[in-house]
Amino acid sequence: MRIVVAPDSFKGSITADDAARALAHGWLACRPGDDIRLLPLADGGEGTVDAFAAALPGAERRTVAVPGPDGRPVDAAWLLLPDGGAVLELAQSSGLPLMAAPDPLGAHTYGLGMVARAALDAGATRLVIGLGGSASTDGGTGALRALGLRLRDVQGRELPLGGAALTDLAEIDVTDLLPAPPGGVQVLVDVTAPLTGPAGAATVYGPQKGAAPADVTLLDAALRRLAGLAGGDPAESGAGAAGGTAYGLAALWGARIVPGATTIAALVGLADALAGADVLLTGEGRFDETSLTGKVVGSLLAAGAGGARVGVAAGQVTGPVPGSVAAVSLVELAGSVDAALHYPARWLTEAGAVLAGRLGAGRVPAVGCQMPDRCPAGIRSSGRQIAVPGGDFSSDAASAG
Repeated sequence: MRIVVAPDSFKGSITADDAARALAHGWLACRPGDDIRLLPLADGGEGTVDAFAAALPGAERRTVAVPGPDGRPVDAAWLLLPDGGAVLELAQSSGLPLMAAPDPLGAHTYGLGMVARAALDAGATRLVIGLGGSASTDGGTGALRALGLRLRDVQGRELPLGGAALTDLAEIDVTDLLPAPPGGVQVLVDVTAPLTGPAGAATVYGPQKGAAPADVTLLDAALRRLAGLAGGDPAESGAGAAGGTAYGLAALWGARIVPGATTIAALVGLADALAGADVLLTGEGRFDETSLTGKVVGSLLAAGAGGARVGVAAGQVTGPVPGSVAAVSLVELAGSVDAALHYPARWLTEAGAVLAGRLGAGRVPAVGCQMPDRCPAGIRSSGRQIAVPGGDFSSDAASAG
């Protein structure tokens, strides 16, 4: 059988590359004769830089120190591509895990703008910016201010950083804003949310960043004020991504909003890999109702997975799973959220074995199965290393997490 393993990262827990290797190890422990191809993916959030780097070996990884979303310094990686473009990832400069404590009103995207400035200074001719995983709801104004934008209140005073400050916005000055590169700016989004309203950035995603109900109301009003002065299309699908950063970069810097998951899948050649494949294994940290609105797993399901049978491994499964999909929860395998988070490789390996039992041809594992408790009628052969593209992944290492 031909198997394609194409998960997203499990945010804050394990990279897409390591997740793919763990799933492949578990599958091959049950079906060692199968042909496995690894294609780690991203949706514009964490892992975007890694996905591009894996697809474009000639890309040069660079790192720049910038202010994080709460002002503390962080090191953010970006890629200079062989064709002169650059790939940036908001999660590395302005992501929620970088916060010492949630600050939904004051967190900002200034660091993202500093990374963009570094890429432009290095001669980048176009920018591709992954926007998932943000800590802030500032409409991208922090990033734009790092690029020269000025925001003032009615008395002409510069506004402080953060989304809450936009409630006092009276003037947008683009005089010193650096021009976008000649090849333009693409922003990769993992949601379809508009900027404001009941389905907007503040209402839907603000609580995940620590916003109380009163904070959500304030931030939504702040984004409406920004849109009233900046123009653009706040109702555009994906405008609310990353706390409205997609909207800000589109309205004030001419960026084009595109779905991250499908863009990255096309780049890495997923369609060609799926041609003739029997099974697609994918996964993400949480499978819920938002998974079907622009994230990796939802995009793969919407595209039909090339006709392959689909298995999904997720940290938690809380949303409706299509009847044709086999889904495994790491929390259920591990027995607790803490165990799943602390040993993700171990439980992803287990998940790969479970899915091999469910989706393998005839659901009968091949001779040599290392996990008889997960693969019915299998024969244990413990201690053997299984070759997986990209390196060996031993069962002992997987169990250690």
